[in-house]
Amino acid sequence: MIEIAQDSADTTVEVGGPRGIPASLPVLPLRETVPLPDTLMPLAIGQERSVQLVNDVLAGNRMLVMVASREPEDETPGPEQLYDVGVVGSVARMLKVPDGSLRILVQGAQRVRLDTWEQEEPYLTASITELPDIVQESPELVALQRNVLRTFTEIVEEVPYLPEELQVAVANVEDPSTLSYLIAGALRLKTEEKQELLEEPDVAARLRKLVEALARELEVVSIGSKIQSQVQSEIDKGQREYVLRQQLKAIQDELGEFDESAEEAGELREQLHAMDLPADVRKQADRELKRLEHLPTQAAEHGVIRTYLEWLASLPWDRSTEDRLDLVHAREVLDEDHYDITQVKERILEFLAVRKLKPDARGSILCFVGPPGVGKTSLGRSIAKALGREFERISAGGVRDESEIRGHRRTYIGAMPGTIIRALRDAGSNNPLFMIDEIDKMGADYRGDPASAMLEVLDPEQNGAFRDHYLDVPFNLSNVMFITTANTLDTIPGPLRDRMEVIELAGYTADDKLQIAKRYLVPRQVERNGLKKSWIAISDAALRVIISDYTREAGVRGLEREIGTLCRKVAFGIASEAGEGARVKRTTIGEARARELLGRQKYFAETRRRTQRAGVSTGLAWTPVGGDVLFVEATAMPSKSPKLVITGQLGDVMKESAQAALSYVRAHIDDVVPGLDPDWFDEHDLHIHVPAGAIPKDGPSAGVTMATALVSLLTGRCVREEVAMTGEITLTGQVLPIGGLKEKALAAQRHGITTIVAPTRNEGDVDEIPAALRAKLTFHWVEEISEVLAVALERP
Repeated sequence: MIEIAQDSADTTVEVGGPRGIPASLPVLPLRETVPLPDTLMPLAIGQERSVQLVNDVLAGNRMLVMVASREPEDETPGPEQLYDVGVVGSVARMLKVPDGSLRILVQGAQRVRLDTWEQEEPYLTASITELPDIVQESPELVALQRNVLRTFTEIVEEVPYLPEELQVAVANVEDPSTLSYLIAGALRLKTEEKQELLEEPDVAARLRKLVEALARELEVVSIGSKIQSQVQSEIDKGQREYVLRQQLKAIQDELGEFDESAEEAGELREQLHAMDLPADVRKQADRELKRLEHLPTQAAEHGVIRTYLEWLASLPWDRSTEDRLDLVHAREVLDEDHYDITQVKERILEFLAVRKLKPDARGSILCFVGPPGVGKTSLGRSIAKALGREFERISAGGVRDESEIRGHRRTYIGAMPGTIIRALRDAGSNNPLFMIDEIDKMGADYRGDPASAMLEVLDPEQNGAFRDHYLDVPFNLSNVMFITTANTLDTIPGPLRDRMEVIELAGYTADDKLQIAKRYLVPRQVERNGLKKSWIAISDAALRVIISDYTREAGVRGLEREIGTLCRKVAFGIASEAGEGARVKRTTIGEARARELLGRQKYFAETRRRTQRAGVSTGLAWTPVGGDVLFVEATAMPSKSPKLVITGQLGDVMKESAQAALSYVRAHIDDVVPGLDPDWFDEHDLHIHVPAGAIPKDGPSAGVTMATALVSLLTGRCVREEVAMTGEITLTGQVLPIGGLKEKALAAQRHGITTIVAPTRNEGDVDEIPAALRAKLTFHWVEEISEVLAVALERP
């Protein structure tokens, strides 16, 4: 019997149950839904072919086959996309919706297998075979049925989406097959898992699979209930604290007291709102302020957020100093603070000139490279003074942690910004001059590579949005002037070195040191030691003695220390002898008095003593602390198994130079040592030693020195005491160019050497040597080792 009810909104059709299962039926594909026997399924029908299928079914025997789709994304699946097992159902109710779609209620009846497809248009039709359940009565089946019922009951009690009536309905089902279908339909299982249960013909096996699914679901439900309980507890606690805080606030208002936390947040808000912050910084600050206002002062995060906001408020986001681009004034400042170094001063004035013509120009990063004590750091301070900028010095020596540059993330206890942001806070302006000292002494370990972090800081293309890990907001560093210092470029990574313009500062000559001492060092030490200019006078002769006999350095730090020693001893004498109000006698320190006060002479001219014997030659070397003089000694011993011994803590390159020098001498023995027995090398060991064995040495420039020492040994001719040499030797006797000629010339002057033998290709470097020093030195430019020997060895 068919009963139709109609109103203005929709049409309802009620039908009776199935009469019998035909051999073929229309097939209704289902998306993400698995039909089950003995269950009532509500379905929404929207596709045109499915609507026609339902209408035809209602006009006929009202029966169809429901089959799940393997590919739920496919809206019109074909036979290949459908599972092989489905359920015959009878349309029990149909509802027509005004948009043309249908809502039907289908009563599942019998499991069937789809054998062959009979048609695909206008909808799918297939021949089917019934699949009855296999039920074998046994104690195991009863136990499985009870286990499933008990576990499902526990789940119903915990899960809100399963009604309690379902628990009663399940308890009244005695048939194990119907029970399995009813529970499987109620659970939220995956499509594949439900389909597997549907296709299982053995009821006991189906119940075993259902037990596993129920156990898994129960575990998930238990964990979810536990989490929900914890969350609810925290919510209740938070609500209680909120009510109590509101009550406390009302009490404080009545008593005229103020909330310290709210007062702090208000002060920070005023400070931040008064600043011209970038948009993203303002957004971050407002977000953190809201968090701070809602947190009690006892909360662990309160202090962290407050400190973070204090850092934001302390940075010079909108504060800068105006550059003083007066070139005349800048030159006066540089000349006042530093003697000579004309090339460096000119480069700095060029930078200021460009800044004056183009204020928004991105300046290059300057890197001052030179030995210690030549005024690299003080030069940066003078530049800041000339520009009128704030000066901040950052020491990079020994830094091994990237976080020292970028800061630590706020998740760490005791986190703070990196040294760049801290220096900006201390400077109080966003365009200071940063002097990054000892950039060549940064290291790297498991905590990161600070040199890589420094790439962003020193790159004008990137530092406009430098992001410190602690702040986590960009800060514009493009207005900061960076100057770095180093003793050597060898240890600076290539990418970092490429971002800097290198300006080399060589050591000072003896005359330079004398002038620096008279103009800067003596007045500074007199003032530091509590003396007056009228109480002490240090003669030029005394200063020259200190420079030659008590210091041996490229810079002037040791010289200043010795001058400080003289001043302290004079101060001690004045404090010991003069009474209160007595007139202080002027102390004049000459050469003899300086030696008396400073004690034993520290450095001696060793060239003459060292080169009095054959087999010793004088070479010139470059080190990170300036030029130096080294002596190469060669000796021979009778031996039945001749070999070459090289000592003096030499590097691989220097050892190879020694071997190359020996090979040249042996290959050209008739030219360099005429008349020597051809078997001499087969009967003697050769030993080449470079004194000061505790100091590591390396480099190719000692090649000609070693060859000269060997020839001196073999000929018995001493090397001239006033001659020093430098150059790399090849196996063919050519002398190749070297570096650091200026530093080596300064070292030669400090040791009393007047003649320097150097490669011809270094002749252009002589212009870097001060004219006063060039006038005191004689240079011999050579291309072959034979030319070196002609100059260096004494006449036979």
